[in-house]
Amino acid sequence: MAKKKSKKTPDNVLAQNRKARHDYAVTETVEAGLVLTGTEIKSLRERRVNLQDGFAQIRNNEAWMMNVHISEYVQGNRFNHDPLRNRKLLLHKKEIRRLGQATMDKGVTLIPLKMYLKHGFAKVLIGVAHGKREYDKRQTIKRREQDREIARVMKRY
Repeated sequence: MAKKKSKKTPDNVLAQNRKARHDYAVTETVEAGLVLTGTEIKSLRERRVNLQDGFAQIRNNEAWMMNVHISEYVQGNRFNHDPLRNRKLLLHKKEIRRLGQATMDKGVTLIPLKMYLKHGFAKVLIGVAHGKREYDKRQTIKRREQDREIARVMKRY
């Protein structure tokens, strides 16, 4: 008998930044590859990654992901990696240029939303986002509650 997969998170999702969609309004997303060392990918496969405070920057026509914590690999010995090191993102030149233009606007930033495995390679979903104000967050919560109430009423009929 086959196992049922969870609908919430597929097996290939390593980490999600759930707070990002609450704090930021994401306008577009881009999938990027990561340049990792051997012990980093082993830690990733154990899901020992934290995207909470992470962000991405464009410097010298290269995309870099910063402040993402990938824990040290337990059996990594002296060749272990620095958990908070800056990691290069693999994107096409056109994508880097487009993201660089998008971040020129005031209040726009690049945020890692999700990290996952795709065909054995680590990928990160980067979102172009601008920060929400407190009243925006309240409106989002209010809209979500209204949608739940409508779904609850419609379920009866």
